[in-house]
Amino acid sequence: MNSSAQVQLDAAVLQEGDAATSGLERLFSRLFLGLVYPQIWEDPVVDMEALDISPDDNLVCIASGSCNMLSYLMAGPASVTAVDLSPAHVALGRLKLAAVRRLPDYGAFYQFFGRADLASNVALYDTYILPGLDQETRDFWDGRCLFSRRISVFQHGFYNHGLLGRFLGAVHVVARLGRVSFAPLLAARTLEEQQNFFDTKIAPLFDMWLVRKLAGFRAALFGLGIPPAQYDKLAADGDGDVLPVLRERVRKLMCDFPIRDNYFAWQAFARGYDPAPDASLPPYLQKCNFEAVRENAQKGRILNRSLTDQLAQEPGRSKQGYALLDAQDWMNDAQLNALWTEITRTATPGAKVIFRTGGNADILPDRLASDILDRWNYDPEISAQGTARDRSAIYGGFHLYRFKG
Repeated sequence: MNSSAQVQLDAAVLQEGDAATSGLERLFSRLFLGLVYPQIWEDPVVDMEALDISPDDNLVCIASGSCNMLSYLMAGPASVTAVDLSPAHVALGRLKLAAVRRLPDYGAFYQFFGRADLASNVALYDTYILPGLDQETRDFWDGRCLFSRRISVFQHGFYNHGLLGRFLGAVHVVARLGRVSFAPLLAARTLEEQQNFFDTKIAPLFDMWLVRKLAGFRAALFGLGIPPAQYDKLAADGDGDVLPVLRERVRKLMCDFPIRDNYFAWQAFARGYDPAPDASLPPYLQKCNFEAVRENAQKGRILNRSLTDQLAQEPGRSKQGYALLDAQDWMNDAQLNALWTEITRTATPGAKVIFRTGGNADILPDRLASDILDRWNYDPEISAQGTARDRSAIYGGFHLYRFKG
């Protein structure tokens, strides 16, 4: 599986460029074979509002950490097909689908994915989840990682793992070097308190020599799943300097939403979910949604291939919704047009496409062939609302297109 996945990742990531850029892209491609996102960093609530999912909808999405796929299933669509080039992400998505079907109750499901740090999670896996896994996924989680089975990450703090988990760990190291504790932010009860914490404690960190130096390296943001091409789009919003862009994204994450309502902020600054009974959680992990996710889990599937390749196998006029995450930021013009050719072929009239961009601007105009783009309508109002309301705060723009037919 790894050799095939590597070929697909290389095709997705490697662009024409100088030797230094090509070397960084190859490194990023190798890193993406493993786990990058233990949790997805796009807000599924924003997605579901924009997609307005109905029981007749057949959806296609990029899986990443699969929080989106399971949350879409909660809404009761006809089907959700998720794809990902990372074998680790595919294994994680299949693990979640099997877990929601086979674990005995919500308490066990929350323990496994909400806490993800208890020794008994491995026993839950062996007793309930393992028998429901396909052989490939079973081999992945039963495989050895250093001195233990890979599944043991769920008893040692799963969200500390993957590229993102290690990146956030490095953020906490830098914060400690700056003598900053995130405890006051997590205890804040007003947006004013959150803003004051950012202004007095976090903003000065961006003036540290170490932070400025690290931000200048294009590989520094690999932990956020940002390849060199996307790094350049971020820097363009800061007139060539990525640091002011990062500063504004961190400010939004910390200050634009009540901390009690933003599980993305808790993951970033507490390295886990808020343990309070009324805590903010991804939709699929909320107790009130458990039975709906379980009931619809059989409608979901996840495959290790590119979105373009998967759509090429789907019948024409068969899909009503597409969630592309930020994958288009990685693409050259040929790849972008190939993807939208298949999206347009498989879309039914009124179908919706949502995606995010590292920069603020929509990337389709001037890049997508006019005979394709002219068949779609851009919704500036919903796009602007989605950008403002996305609690993950990591992206510059959220975008919605509707198919004219």
